[in-house]
Amino acid sequence: MAGKFEIYTDDSGSHRFRLKASNGQVLIVGDAYDTRDQCLKGIEAVRKLAPYAEIKDVAAADA
Repeated sequence: MAGKFEIYTDDSGSHRFRLKASNGQVLIVGDAYDTRDQCLKGIEAVRKLAPYAEIKDVAAADA
């Protein structure tokens, strides 16, 4: 089963999204948006850009 995006309103009234795995684990949480439409555009940006995102390991720099 595929994951899903959920749109919700936070305590300050902003619109946010989270991506959940099929087991319910939250994988990412988006920024706060003023409108639902902006939030949907944020989801579309993640969908579009994620397949091409570079993996940058910054943990090694902390050692």
